[in-house]
Amino acid sequence: MLSKEEIKRYARHIQLSEIGTKGQEKLKQARVLVIGAGGLGCPVLQYLTAAGIGTIGIVEFDKVDVSNLQRQLLYTVDDIGKPKIECAIKRLISQNPFVNFIAHPVHLSNNNALDIITDYDVIIDGTDNFATRYMINDACVLLNKILVYGSINKFEGHVSVFNYPEKNGQRGPTYRCLFPEPPSPESSPNCSEVGVLGVLPGVIGAMQANEAIKIITETGTVLSGQLMMMNLLNMQQFTVSFIRNDLLSAPITTDKFKTTDYDYFCNSSSEHQDEITVEELQVLLKTNREGVQLVDVREINEYPFIEALKELQIPLNTILQHADKINLNKKVVLYCKTGARSYKALELLKKEKGFTNLYNLQGGVEEWLNIIDE
Repeated sequence: MLSKEEIKRYARHIQLSEIGTKGQEKLKQARVLVIGAGGLGCPVLQYLTAAGIGTIGIVEFDKVDVSNLQRQLLYTVDDIGKPKIECAIKRLISQNPFVNFIAHPVHLSNNNALDIITDYDVIIDGTDNFATRYMINDACVLLNKILVYGSINKFEGHVSVFNYPEKNGQRGPTYRCLFPEPPSPESSPNCSEVGVLGVLPGVIGAMQANEAIKIITETGTVLSGQLMMMNLLNMQQFTVSFIRNDLLSAPITTDKFKTTDYDYFCNSSSEHQDEITVEELQVLLKTNREGVQLVDVREINEYPFIEALKELQIPLNTILQHADKINLNKKVVLYCKTGARSYKALELLKKEKGFTNLYNLQGGVEEWLNIIDE
């Protein structure tokens, strides 16, 4: 039941015949998990909080960086360097004290995804890499959860709803029905590599929140089997239809899910030669530090900085111009946030400059924080 204060707060919702008091009560009873409190996650969280979702879970392990402030409006300059999940919940509670927030300050993996996702009704994907998207999709299929998908790149965004229960008792198409095979990381850079228009995640995130509200209140037409695409540079918008492929959508077993290497499946840096794991690098730095040169190919001031890995920073887009700074007589380990950009740098330097002493740090800074500095 809604309290008198909640009835006043949600009056404009309740006035809508499509929602009304019953719809608002459904929102209050709902449990929604938002994976990622970044570009997409921020507007999703703000609109769902304002709408009165009863319980909102947040999965986020990153910290606020100054580069986030251009589009992640939950955060301010005072939050730089602080855990996003703590800053987000503090801000959201002040927005709506009637919402219960559950923090999951972890890196989502196939070791914890099922345990986290199982407690929620609707899952909203606000992540920015293909390996995690496939993993979230498979977990939702395995647990019969509805997945609201969103993605952004430069000026273009996508929204869809996967694994939605249809009237015939079947489930709608999944992420794998739309994208049976992942693109290579070299052909699909993320926002930190190519940039993104600041308002784009706000637009797409609001649409994701809208889909969640329609799903919960059982009103309107849900984007199941529909991929909505919008380009803010030319203001073109269109929707394409796709159908369920039972071979691709078939539920996997829990054991297979937990043993699947999603990074390998998505052709991430883990499949390339000239690789070094974070564990191997840690040993190397302890036993032969003078024989190693570390090169950070991220953008200047891109957070976080790892004290043990600080040495030489050359952003990817200037790597060839500054190749003379790279030592020819040491084992050179290139690294970035996830390993994708540093692998590009490795390939460029090998092809254009003839380097033969380069190694890519598998999983990058994220893997170091997850394994070494956890």
